[in-house]
Amino acid sequence: MPDLDIPSLQRTVVWITFALGAVLGAVMNRTNFCTMGAVSDIVNIGDWTRMRMWLGAIGVGIVATQLLGAAGLVDLSKAIYTGPTFSWLAYVVGGLLFGFGMVLASGCGSKTLVRVGGGSLKSLTVFIVLGLFAYMTLRGVFGVLRVDLIEPVNVQIRPGQDLPRIVAGSDPNAVPMMRIAFGLFIGLGLIAFALAGREFRRLDPMLSSLVVGLVIAGGWFVTGSIGHVAEHPDTLQEAFVGTNSGRPESFTFVAPIAYTLELLMFWSDKSKFVSTGIAAVAGTIAGSMAYALAMGRFRWEGFRDAEDTGNHLVGGALMGIGGVTALGCTVGQGLSGMSTLAVGSLVAFLSIIAGSMIALRYQIWRVERMA
Repeated sequence: MPDLDIPSLQRTVVWITFALGAVLGAVMNRTNFCTMGAVSDIVNIGDWTRMRMWLGAIGVGIVATQLLGAAGLVDLSKAIYTGPTFSWLAYVVGGLLFGFGMVLASGCGSKTLVRVGGGSLKSLTVFIVLGLFAYMTLRGVFGVLRVDLIEPVNVQIRPGQDLPRIVAGSDPNAVPMMRIAFGLFIGLGLIAFALAGREFRRLDPMLSSLVVGLVIAGGWFVTGSIGHVAEHPDTLQEAFVGTNSGRPESFTFVAPIAYTLELLMFWSDKSKFVSTGIAAVAGTIAGSMAYALAMGRFRWEGFRDAEDTGNHLVGGALMGIGGVTALGCTVGQGLSGMSTLAVGSLVAFLSIIAGSMIALRYQIWRVERMA
């Protein structure tokens, strides 16, 4: 395909992803969409509103993404979440670490970006620490431990670990129908659960679930369809332009933060480029900042004391290590991964919730002990 302009296509994919990220950041800021807050509200005051927002967003993401897959617009079998290697130990350990860390850091990766856009110097510190430890887990000292000790503990699920292909088995022609069936059954079920709560049936919660879920599906479409090249003119192989993994990707906010720091540090290195993950990070911050400035909600925020500083530093480190180990965060596994109906994403999702509940119980115990 000699006439294909790869650099131009890459710019298009990156800018569309940036725009989707900006929408995501603005909506998350407006609606206070927060996965850590969702668990905290349940544990502390028994309020399920923000959890319904999260589950509603997952439902919308599942329906839209599975319909894209069934229509052949995105090949979900190429995603990192749906491969045959079910690394259960990595999902559990990484999810627990990430969930515990996001409580200490006052929010997950996406909330960190939203708060950075709102003027939080605390979250900017978490951003840097999270990115540093994520990079160390991708390619540094923790990466060696991850590859040697955790990832070898796995189970192979053929042809892949997403429910439509597991059920379809050896009949590939049945996969599209399974995508429609599972996508509608599970996705609409989650949406119905969200709508069952009276407190959810208001503009902001419903807007949040709808927009966040559609942005996740939009990420798959941008990288898996618009950015898909059947035969790259340089390699003569299939390619997904603009992604760090070379696969179709949607939104996730741990490894991309590490790649953002890497790009800033090695800007003159021509092998580095603005990927869709980096664009999503920048777009989310920009969208949140634009909304905060427009609504007069931009406020500088610093640490309260040494203990507050220490909690955020440790929380950022745990999120960086855990997010890479689990192959994603509350957005990466909890939204993008879940939208593919991958079994591993469900395990990681539940482990993140468990880790955050353990951290919240720990904080309550510390307060009661001090009192």
